[in-house]
Amino acid sequence: MAVKFPLGIDLFDKLRTDGYYYVDKTELIHEVLDTKFEVSLITRPRRFGKTLMMSMLETFFDISRDSKAIFEGLKISRERALCEEWMNQWPTVFVSLKSAEGLNFKDAYGMLTILIANLYKKYAFLGESDAVDKDDRNLFLKIKRREAELVELKDSLLLLTRMMHAHYGKKVILLIDEYDVPLAKAYDNGYYKDMLDVIRLVLGSALKTNLHLKFAIITGCLKISQESIFTGLNNVVANTITVERFDEYFGFTEKDVHKLLSAAGFADHAEEVKRWYDGYHFGAVDVYCPWDLLNHVAALQVNGKVRPKNYWAATSHNDIIYKLFENEEFDVDGKFEALLAGESIQAEITEELTYDSIEASEMNLWSLLFMTGYLTMAEDYAEDERIALCIPNEEVKSIFKTAIVDWFKKDVQTIDRSKMFTALWEGDAETATEFISDLLFASISYHDYRESYYHTFVAGLFAGAGYVVESNFEYGDGRPDVVIKEKRKRRVMLFEIKHAKEKELLEKSCDEAVKQIEERRYALAFDGYRVVISYGISFSGKDCMIKRYMA
Repeated sequence: MAVKFPLGIDLFDKLRTDGYYYVDKTELIHEVLDTKFEVSLITRPRRFGKTLMMSMLETFFDISRDSKAIFEGLKISRERALCEEWMNQWPTVFVSLKSAEGLNFKDAYGMLTILIANLYKKYAFLGESDAVDKDDRNLFLKIKRREAELVELKDSLLLLTRMMHAHYGKKVILLIDEYDVPLAKAYDNGYYKDMLDVIRLVLGSALKTNLHLKFAIITGCLKISQESIFTGLNNVVANTITVERFDEYFGFTEKDVHKLLSAAGFADHAEEVKRWYDGYHFGAVDVYCPWDLLNHVAALQVNGKVRPKNYWAATSHNDIIYKLFENEEFDVDGKFEALLAGESIQAEITEELTYDSIEASEMNLWSLLFMTGYLTMAEDYAEDERIALCIPNEEVKSIFKTAIVDWFKKDVQTIDRSKMFTALWEGDAETATEFISDLLFASISYHDYRESYYHTFVAGLFAGAGYVVESNFEYGDGRPDVVIKEKRKRRVMLFEIKHAKEKELLEKSCDEAVKQIEERRYALAFDGYRVVISYGISFSGKDCMIKRYMA
């Protein structure tokens, strides 16, 4: 029977009871209890299993469950004294804020009220508990029905812990997942300050001097500065990606991966998955991204020859990268070129950020890329508040490459290209070569160029300029790389593109492109067009050469 992998499943009890493969991380429970922190903040990039970990903690602690069978055979079950004292012995509240978002503040606040109302429905019995204060029960029902004002909603988590403490006679464990998602979405959509005020109130009342709290754990991507969201809370201990505490519990270690691949029958793919999905450095441990690895192994189960691809991009926001490109005050081109060449850069990093200050400095943007998993530590040391950063793996490198191409397409549309268009339509290859070379010089490059990159580059030069741009359509006896049509004037331009490994080979490569146009008779295939202009174009790094084919 094929191994079942839990793609998109972040409910621990479902994963265990339905027979999905599980990488045992239950020793995190022991670590959490060992630290004895009142409030722990754990930050990790997206798709590193934060929600599953919080679900596992809820399943273990929750007094309303019997979880012995679910943890049977796992590492934590061997610690019998700990399990007797803690397993299903404590009132536990688990809430994820990831759905509290919207395109405007009204919608996002509405989603937050729904989220809290649904949480209250889970504990509906508290509204009828004789052990709970009558006024608290009345307010509980009001919030559950979504009839509460903000002044009442701000204490919703505090109220819930107080009522559970009264009902069970035991202090409450509070688990808050993805606490910063509402703030990230608010920043993206222009209502950050309004949402910050709400989240600060809700979390502040639940965590600051809450006499009903046993302890709390919060997860997110960023450690938002204490002055911004945890004002007055001196009991929050941050466990960021630079801290060794909890470092091996979010992500798969080398040992985890080898065991997983062997179980699935794909041990011979270890090298390629390491190159694509490993490379993250958390604390003192190197880890793989679980989401990517599981998706790729599941794909291998369908087709054993499938190649690794980018699974992480759909969960991330390339806008972070664009912000560094777009700010003319930040001299980052050379740094990105070094990163894409597999080198490391030195950057000053701050672990405390606010979303509204992200674009204020180059340091903040590098810090954001670091904290959100686009970059990782190349060395496990810091010097004068600067650390060595690198791209973790091939998957993230592909995101950077795509972002660079997309940014170029967007940026080039702001440039006056009329001189280039005129030169090309008039057959002036020399002027066009000079213009395009200047654009290449001003763009961010990377060392492992492929012909496909230049293919996209040339097509992007004509984007948004009123032309029909076609790629690899069949004409004559083959497919020219790029075809530009201006139907109103009944004229067409085609390019055959070559990549020269060395600058000295540019002319030879360009001549080969022109020869291919002739041999495959591309220019004879455009019936009805009065003007057909053909170019061979060769690139090497940031240099190019263009030659016109003359029939």
